[in-house]
Amino acid sequence: MYQPLADLIRPQTLDDVCGQTHILGPNGLLRRIIESGQIPNMIFYGPSGTGKTTIANIIAKQTQRKLCKLNATTASTADIKEIYAQLGTFLAPNGVLLYLDEIQYFSKKQQQTLLEYIENGKITLIASTTENPYFYVYNAILSRSTVFEFKPITAEEALKGVRRAVHFLEEKDGVTAVCEGGALERIAQACGGDLRKAANAVELLFSAGRQPDGTVRLTLADATQLTQVSAMRYDRAGDDHYDDLSALMKSLRGSDPDAALHYLARFLESGDLPGACRRILCSASEDIGLAYPQAIAIVKACVDSALQLGLPEARLPLANAVILLATAPKSNSACMAIDAAIADVKAGKTGNVPRELQNVHADGTGFERDQGYLYPHNFPGHWVKQQYLPDEIKDRKYYTYGDNKTEQAAKRYWDEIKK
Repeated sequence: MYQPLADLIRPQTLDDVCGQTHILGPNGLLRRIIESGQIPNMIFYGPSGTGKTTIANIIAKQTQRKLCKLNATTASTADIKEIYAQLGTFLAPNGVLLYLDEIQYFSKKQQQTLLEYIENGKITLIASTTENPYFYVYNAILSRSTVFEFKPITAEEALKGVRRAVHFLEEKDGVTAVCEGGALERIAQACGGDLRKAANAVELLFSAGRQPDGTVRLTLADATQLTQVSAMRYDRAGDDHYDDLSALMKSLRGSDPDAALHYLARFLESGDLPGACRRILCSASEDIGLAYPQAIAIVKACVDSALQLGLPEARLPLANAVILLATAPKSNSACMAIDAAIADVKAGKTGNVPRELQNVHADGTGFERDQGYLYPHNFPGHWVKQQYLPDEIKDRKYYTYGDNKTEQAAKRYWDEIKK
């Protein structure tokens, strides 16, 4: 029966685990907890392929407890009850470690049921999730668990795992692998911090590289072709997606064109053209705004071009847009002003429209003067002092001129007229 290489080379001890030195190093907290044998309820949070399942297996082995694995996408409360029924029997004499993968897919009701079974300590929960547990896990379970974050494996750490995979296959198949310079490094770099993907790549290279003389040639060309589409983590509904969105926006706001181009490239490589376009359009109005108002129209034209061109050509107008926004003067005065106005409306601070501004029947007959409305174009500078806001908030100020050339020029203009 076929068994994936990633399972065959799964580490059996903490010392064999690649990465996670912040929690599994010589003085790491999780290592000390595991070595103590007193295992609390835990939630492992981090990307796939970073060792969460492996650590659960090691914990079960070291504590000599039965490990029951469930995946929240298919499991039900009946499965948990069945595991609970094993307690105190020869099937689980030392209690049960319940490894619940993808706990974020358990509903609140299912998580509440789970809580009943971990309260007495006979079932120890080790839950894993690729999403932020503070958003997806029931608070009562969080309060009874310790959260450990698993970080993506670095290329240097992944290279150790790749070499171990090559050595394992050499011994298993009785062959010698001839590795071209840079081939293994390419796999380690392109796996995106996911050792499972790296192991799968090594397995495919071994299958494709067998030679008549019994050797296996692992070439850089094959490794490059196999990893042309990088294993960059991308899930439009996951935390990584929103992290990339946030990073792109903040890089534009922070006037760093290099970082902005990097995060744009992530979107382009993942094929998420709409996501990139939406963020870029938003930044033009939110962060550049009135400091360079033409940027809004220019960026809209770039986005339209990108959507018409499609990938890969879409990269060209979007790169122009990103560089323009990152290097443009910044102002969030319009954003702050409209948010303040919306806050007042939501709080009920509205009032009646002033009589002179109301759209009464006289407005359509040329008798606006009967309302007391003053027509600004009839006055010098096309401005006349009159009240526009409701009485309740007549002195409210939402907009403050930004400290940039464009807005300050407008301020000087109106200060002169209104003096």
